[in-house]
Amino acid sequence: MTAVTAPAPGIADLRRPAWVRTLWLLVGVGVLLVLCALSVSFGVKAVTLDDIGAAFSGHADTIAEAAVVKRIPRTVLAVLVGAALALSGATMQAVTRNPVADPGILGVSNGASFAVVLGLAFLGMTNPYGQMALAITGAALAAAFVYTVGSLGRGGATPLKLALAGAATSAAFASLISAVMLPRVDLLQAFQSWQIGGVGGAEWPRIALTAPVLALGALICLASARGMNSLALGDDMAKGLGEHVFRTRLVSALGAVILAGAATAIAGPIGFIGLVIPHVCRMLVGTDHRWLLPFSAMAGAALLLASDIVGRVISPSSEEIQVGIITAVIGAPFFIWIVRRQKVREL
Repeated sequence: MTAVTAPAPGIADLRRPAWVRTLWLLVGVGVLLVLCALSVSFGVKAVTLDDIGAAFSGHADTIAEAAVVKRIPRTVLAVLVGAALALSGATMQAVTRNPVADPGILGVSNGASFAVVLGLAFLGMTNPYGQMALAITGAALAAAFVYTVGSLGRGGATPLKLALAGAATSAAFASLISAVMLPRVDLLQAFQSWQIGGVGGAEWPRIALTAPVLALGALICLASARGMNSLALGDDMAKGLGEHVFRTRLVSALGAVILAGAATAIAGPIGFIGLVIPHVCRMLVGTDHRWLLPFSAMAGAALLLASDIVGRVISPSSEEIQVGIITAVIGAPFFIWIVRRQKVREL
């Protein structure tokens, strides 16, 4: 059985007018800007344009203005994390030629979480630099393990085998995380909120720490876009075109792991962004990764922002619904639809 692959760049993409893609890009930018404004405006305390202007001028004299000051880093964090997860998911789908690849489904996010938990519980690792290093290392090890297990047997790394290996690995990590954290009552409450995934605890110092790492991962993925187009044609064709398949796959995967690990370290394991967004973006801008990757990053930022806003609107109180729950509600049915659409079966 051959692996079911994500669509490859082809004639339909070459014929698609550039102005169509540019138009969608401009629409996406407009939507993202509107969502940023709504993210700053919505919450427990309603704010006005005057409050927002006063907050940006540095004079947060009222409760509403103080709320704006608190929501701005939250909005920035949602944009960064959403873009990182979507870009990571699109890259993983290209590297594995697997339409259901995603940091959450392949166990990468939970691998990062488990590494952070081990650092907290046994090393007392509260330093954000150390936590990020642990998260990226855990993500990399989890990705390598899942791909190795999914490659065993006939047919190699088929989408179903990778999805099953990822689901099993993710469940195993979740159980290990619970086993480590349950005896640690002092850490359990704070960790439970982080484990759901959210952007409510955004702070400028941690954003400043994470942003350069996310930028590095994004640059690696974007620089590999042309190579991903070659990989989508198959390894033999890519080699015939002069592509160094192993190096391209390794470098691209490194970028995806950095993005997933850093995003998980600062916001917790938020699922399905990397699964949903690349498929939607392919429908709009095609399968050329030179367009798909930046558009996925922008759309991922918009989806996570929208999910955060929905969580605040549904429960306008201090006990708001975490964004990780909203993305799971959106993504789980989409995952089922993708699997059924691909008609994947195990031999």
